[in-house]
Amino acid sequence: MKLLRYGAKGSEKPGLLDADGNVRDLSGIVADISGDALTPEGLAKLQAIDPASLPLVEGKPQGGLRVGPCVGQVGKFICIGLNYADHAEESGLPVPPEPVVFNKWTSAIVGPDDDVEIPRGSKKTDWEVELGVVIGKPGRYIAEKDALSHVAGYCVVNDVSEREFQIERSGTWDKGKGCDTFGPIGPWLVTADEVTDPQNLKLWLEVDGKRYQDGTTATMVFTVEKIVSYLSQFMSLQPGDIISTGTPPGVGMGQKPEPIYLKPGQVMTLGIEGLGAQRQKVVAAQ
Repeated sequence: MKLLRYGAKGSEKPGLLDADGNVRDLSGIVADISGDALTPEGLAKLQAIDPASLPLVEGKPQGGLRVGPCVGQVGKFICIGLNYADHAEESGLPVPPEPVVFNKWTSAIVGPDDDVEIPRGSKKTDWEVELGVVIGKPGRYIAEKDALSHVAGYCVVNDVSEREFQIERSGTWDKGKGCDTFGPIGPWLVTADEVTDPQNLKLWLEVDGKRYQDGTTATMVFTVEKIVSYLSQFMSLQPGDIISTGTPPGVGMGQKPEPIYLKPGQVMTLGIEGLGAQRQKVVAAQ
């Protein structure tokens, strides 16, 4: 099942993508793609519905019909750094012995095709295609063997990053990771039953048609199971929480002989096998 949120910014409605690629309106069934709707019980209720019985929404998603962030009312947006050994190498950093954890503020969340803003004063805004994990079943102190049962589904995340803010300005990474528009998610939340193996998905990202990232989740240092279990030792995980699991090599900071960073007017396109694609125009923050 592919769940989504469609419509104008700030007033998105819940929807379902049917087998023909059309959007079906779920607003008569659930208030949003969030919270209780993402629990095992909530998803089972949605699974039982015949999509043809739902109102058809006019327009093609990502083709005239705006698609918003695929999860609403996100409580936590947790990220894992340096989770691909080859990305750690290009960053000049050792592979961490435990997951590196940081946050993106929920105000960074935008739709998959919304503009990405280069913050005022930024010189080093960068891209990162990542597998997003959306929590469904709440829990804490989750055993690794049980971790995937807590996952509602998966989505594409662009972990946009300002490297000077992140690395050179002292303190935590968070201030270079959570700027407004730095968290495009979607287009769909693909439920876990449709993802046979989250450790065998191809990821890619292009800027102005040039491919920079071309990787696979098979090279993650810490698996989805490990990450969910690990995070649950330090915090409770709740329905709608998003975990962004790290990026493969090919980010702008790692380009040779010189790093390459985003400029206004450029276009990022990115996607993950089976989870859809995103397209963002880069603009200067006003």
